[in-house]
Amino acid sequence: MKSITIKGSERESVGKKSTKALRNAGKVPCVVYGGEVPIHFSADELSFKDLVYTSSAHTVIVKFEDGNKVRAVMQDIQFHPVTDRILHVDFYQLFDDKALTLEIPVRLEGNSPGVRNGGRLLFRKRKLVIRALPDNLPDVFKVDISKLKIGDNISVETLKNDDFAILHPDSTVVVQVKTARTAVLVEDEEEEGVEGEEGATAEAEGAEAPAEESNQ
Repeated sequence: MKSITIKGSERESVGKKSTKALRNAGKVPCVVYGGEVPIHFSADELSFKDLVYTSSAHTVIVKFEDGNKVRAVMQDIQFHPVTDRILHVDFYQLFDDKALTLEIPVRLEGNSPGVRNGGRLLFRKRKLVIRALPDNLPDVFKVDISKLKIGDNISVETLKNDDFAILHPDSTVVVQVKTARTAVLVEDEEEEGVEGEEGATAEAEGAEAPAEESNQ
């Protein structure tokens, strides 16, 4: 998994006044959990851009002014309901020998022939929960749909790996292609059109018969 470095400044005061002052200065109050004691620090809001606004998962190296470093993953983030600014971020400290549970995004690759033939693509699981050691965490699940025909699906079972455990049943569908209703309706309309033509032909033949009898 790729890593992003964030420069952090440890906080001496964690009260409301100091927190408000930090946010006014363009800083984000943060906490790292998982160690012996929680670590309170702040970082520039812009430094979270590559961590938050991305489709891949990342680990974080928090580098403090005294030279100490903490390896972590983002656990929770809070946004302002109006301005959408980052209000607070929680991290969880990583240890090389300690497994953790994390959500990993799923990315679809390729073009499905089933979709090209009128099928409907259903992306059932955009994230998968896994458990693994930090060094075995994937950035993203890449799912190839280039051979997915109408009626086919890709389940969790096909994504299993010895480096991590996927915490979903093997039968869980990640993505599938179903028959679109419009395709079925088009076929029905064509059949009805053929039947209508046959009925019209029979009526025409029936109309000609009495005409011949009257001439006789």
